Amino acid sequence: MTEYTLPAKYDFRDVEQRLYAWWEENGFFRPSNDPSSPDFDPTVRPFVISIPPPNVTGELHLGHAMFVSMEDLMIRYYRMKGVPTLWVPGSDHAGIATQLQVEKMLRSEGISRQQIGREAFLERTWEWKRKYGGIITRQIRRLGASCDWSRERFTLDEGLSRAVREAFVRLYEKGLIYRGIRLINWSPGLQTAVSDLEVEYSQEPGKLYYFKYRIAGSDGDYIPVATTRPETILGDTAVAVHPEDDRYRHWVGKKVIVPILGREIPVIADEYVDREFGTGALKITPGHDPNDYEIGLRHHLEVISVMDEAARINQNGGPYAGMDRFECRKAIWEDMRAAGLVIKEEAYIMNIPRSQRGGEIIEPMVSTQWFVNIKCMAEAALQAVRDGKIRIIPERFTKVYYNWMENIQDWCISRQLWWGHRIPVWYCEDCGEVNVARQDPAACQKCGSSRLQQDPDVLDTWFSSGLWPFSTLGWPEQTPDLAYFYPTTIMETGYDILFFWVARMIMMGLEFTGKVPFETVYLHGLIRDENGQKMSKSKGNVIDPLILMDEMGTDALRFTLLVGSTPGNDMNLSTKKVEANRNFANKLWNIGRFVISSLDRAPNEAVNPPQWTLADSWIWARMQTLVREVDRLFTSFQYGEAGRQIYDFVWGEFADWYVEIAKLQLAEGGDRAFYTANTLVKVLDVCLRLLHPFTPFVTEELWGHLKKAAQAHLAAHTPKNGWEKALMLAAYPQPRPLEGWEDQKIAEFSLIQDIIRAIRNMRAEKKVTPGKRLPAVIIAGERIGLLQTQLRSICALSHLNPALVELVESKPEKPQGAITLVVAGIEIFIPSADLVNLDEEKKRLQSELVEVESQVTRLETLLAGPFAQKAPPAVVSKERDKLAAYQETAAKLRKQLDELG
Repeated sequence: MTEYTLPAKYDFRDVEQRLYAWWEENGFFRPSNDPSSPDFDPTVRPFVISIPPPNVTGELHLGHAMFVSMEDLMIRYYRMKGVPTLWVPGSDHAGIATQLQVEKMLRSEGISRQQIGREAFLERTWEWKRKYGGIITRQIRRLGASCDWSRERFTLDEGLSRAVREAFVRLYEKGLIYRGIRLINWSPGLQTAVSDLEVEYSQEPGKLYYFKYRIAGSDGDYIPVATTRPETILGDTAVAVHPEDDRYRHWVGKKVIVPILGREIPVIADEYVDREFGTGALKITPGHDPNDYEIGLRHHLEVISVMDEAARINQNGGPYAGMDRFECRKAIWEDMRAAGLVIKEEAYIMNIPRSQRGGEIIEPMVSTQWFVNIKCMAEAALQAVRDGKIRIIPERFTKVYYNWMENIQDWCISRQLWWGHRIPVWYCEDCGEVNVARQDPAACQKCGSSRLQQDPDVLDTWFSSGLWPFSTLGWPEQTPDLAYFYPTTIMETGYDILFFWVARMIMMGLEFTGKVPFETVYLHGLIRDENGQKMSKSKGNVIDPLILMDEMGTDALRFTLLVGSTPGNDMNLSTKKVEANRNFANKLWNIGRFVISSLDRAPNEAVNPPQWTLADSWIWARMQTLVREVDRLFTSFQYGEAGRQIYDFVWGEFADWYVEIAKLQLAEGGDRAFYTANTLVKVLDVCLRLLHPFTPFVTEELWGHLKKAAQAHLAAHTPKNGWEKALMLAAYPQPRPLEGWEDQKIAEFSLIQDIIRAIRNMRAEKKVTPGKRLPAVIIAGERIGLLQTQLRSICALSHLNPALVELVESKPEKPQGAITLVVAGIEIFIPSADLVNLDEEKKRLQSELVEVESQVTRLETLLAGPFAQKAPPAVVSKERDKLAAYQETAAKLRKQLDELG
């Protein structure tokens, strides 16, 4: 045992909190080229991400875990590449969610916000925020997020509030913000307008109600109509049919009578009507349906709202006034049945809009709200993507973005809440003037009256978060941070908020700064359970990331999320996958323990220049191939595939092959042991650097131990600048040009691997006792020189008895009754007939021959066709070599079958 011996197991509980505190205390998260620094260089381009601000009310869920892991991967990668990096953290005031929490708390005290008033309610909300608002940021820290916490922002802090006011006033002064009556999503429970994002649709059983719309002045004629919401009949202002529908075309221009109320409304023709749905005739309620609202605008129909803010029927509902909307549904239907207007009912699966926060059914309603006329801003945002100033990853979402932006509607930005950015508008009680100002006005700008009332509403949370990339850097002030770090580099977020947040950031960025807010939009997918189902508490399939981190460590969760993801695609997550990656962290730790301990078994110096073994050359060549591949994959945003390849190299090549051969080489002592230990250290060092952005904790901890051990044992052979203070500050491996010897060494070692695998597979098939060392005859042909140098490794890794292994170039007489293996033309005979059923051995050889012959046929067909004339000569030559090898193998297999009789 030495001072460098690692504990037997990796204890993530001991490591994670300690390392994170060390990183943060040392200022490692701050950009290396900071505008506040005296040696700041403005010509060095930074890499910048603005964190998608989580709700201040939030508890960490898998969505947070995904975006934090992905963004930290990017930040750590570019930091290690030597690029100044800034990851701006912060949180969102989350108007609806936070107000709900505080109202819930007040109800537990037996009071309401209305009872204590707006000012007192806001004081209580700020108290709540100070008490609970840091939970989500502490949990994000647990994920290893290397944000610059000295620049943390909150959407209601003083600077961002100033930015919100400036943005509102500028848009108002340009005539782009207006107050008007439009159809919006209304939440009866929350008593506020809500955005599309705050509406979730669910498939629920309902009914189609078929009834008669009687023709005015006729003797019983009617148009049959179907609806899912009979209560909205009270607000109907037309019945629409398709202009080419022969069933109803003759009624167009006539009047029909609204059931119960007796109002006459027109029959109109509109191509929106689906002739196959229901009866092919559509009741039009512009005041309570978004599609009907658009039809109403086209045909200049009256808009009648029949519900109040609590979704009770108002005075326009006649005898149903005061009823809840669903009580009214039952009552009006029974009254229509009594009046002989009901045709039938049938079961129907409905797409029900529900409030994301309150859960109640959203009611489309006409309401007076503040809106942004956003079309001109959308045009600029569209052009920025078309011109390539912003790239969307994956590219298929570009078309989705185009479609939404080309059909964009004015944005309802007012919310009937108390918590949030209050709309900076004051109404004069004396002259009625609307005062819009950056600072609270003392008097009316028109008449000078001091009798001003501020608009009671607050702004949609998305209004302030739309300013996030530049408001967090000091806008509207021209700060050094804004000048250097804006535009940011990447906006990484879920594809589900491409429209609601990303598009608005692009529009706002162009409008207020004249620049795009970021160069690239990277969209990750949603996380589903192991069966591909959406996670929900009702299904009981929610996975809590905090529990996973407690049980298996942060690195295991991060690696699972990152390696399982591809841009824009949903991923299935199971605890088994996380457990497997916990095992990977432990495997990495064990590799580190072996490498560090190997330094004690090797001299500190070498006597002679290096004589590299095939295994040394192979692992170095494979490592360089990996570095080149990872560089390519990172450049093309294929982070998951990069992580998978690193994993496969570390476990499947470094641990399973080189480490095992290294044990043999270390046992030789002297120069061989020194150079083997040196290679182990260098390869592990590269592996830890490659892995660090994925699994920061285990790699940092292990690298620290490796650094101490290597500096002591290999000081004269270690680059002086190779060991930074922390792995997160160390250089990321840079790809080197392909060297001429690499392919040859990889091919030679691959042959050795194939031989060992063939023998191992045979042992497994025949259930040979694991420790039993077998004799063998190996007919190597022209490869005998290579196999002679590698015989020790072959015997050790495939459990052959070196004393009973005969390695020859050729042998006229083959051993009778032996198990025969053929690997790339090399024949291996294992005289273990007493362990083998000859009939089964014949079947195995016949099966192998069928496979080899199929490859021969495939290649002969390929080389006889156009491929041989069109493909590059080098490619054709390689395929001919493959054919020759398969033909040789097939001949030997036939011969072996003949010998078995």
